[in-house]
Amino acid sequence: MPEPQKPSREQPSDPGESEPHVPAWSRRLRLARAMGRPTRSQLIVAVLLAALGFATVTQVRSTELDDTYEGRREEDLIEIFNGLTGASDRARSEISQLEQTKRDLQTDSNARQAAIAQAEQRLETLNILAGTVAVTGPGLRITITEQTGRIRTDSLLDVVQELRTAGAEAMEFNDQVRLVAQSSFSVVDDRIAVDGEVLPSPYVLEVIGEPNTMQTGLTYVTGPVSQLEEEGAQVVIERLPAVEITTVRDLPRADFAEPAEGQ
Repeated sequence: MPEPQKPSREQPSDPGESEPHVPAWSRRLRLARAMGRPTRSQLIVAVLLAALGFATVTQVRSTELDDTYEGRREEDLIEIFNGLTGASDRARSEISQLEQTKRDLQTDSNARQAAIAQAEQRLETLNILAGTVAVTGPGLRITITEQTGRIRTDSLLDVVQELRTAGAEAMEFNDQVRLVAQSSFSVVDDRIAVDGEVLPSPYVLEVIGEPNTMQTGLTYVTGPVSQLEEEGAQVVIERLPAVEITTVRDLPRADFAEPAEGQ
């Protein structure tokens, strides 16, 4: 009697299944291979999870560092306090040094500006006295006209000297000769000449300075005006709010003199 046939393992247990039965060990092998070769989406998810984890750990550590000093030993707290105190002292010292440096720079700058302003003012004064620039200011116009005789050179020179003593800052004869410290008077062909320039009568002297003081210096009893009138000259003095002196001089070149050391 023939034995009944056993069903084969290769045949499907369910006649309705369309795929053959896959052993368990084969499924595990596929899973291992899939994990060994992740897809692009799996890689992106893994990177995001890693970044999230790193951020979480960093936040936790930062929170722990920013926490109070609870749990620290007294020696550690003293050392931390001393370090903070030293840093604060150094910061205050640096601030103080910077403020002092700022004050020094401001002082030096102010002193330098004052020195420059003083030098410019001195240069302006020297240029006026040297007659190298045109000037204007209050003063006098003195007109000396010969009438009954010729005036002497000394008498005209006395007028100039008296005006200088009274504080005259600039003088000009007949709109053609600027008087300076080196000016000289002479006689050329029986006529008065100033710095080699022959001056015709009337002699018009314009001077800048304090009008009242200069006029007083000319008109006292035995002063220059009285002397000129005795020589037969007419003297007219006008006070002017603005006298313009436009004649200028060229400075002579110093061939031998030079500033002393330190000047």
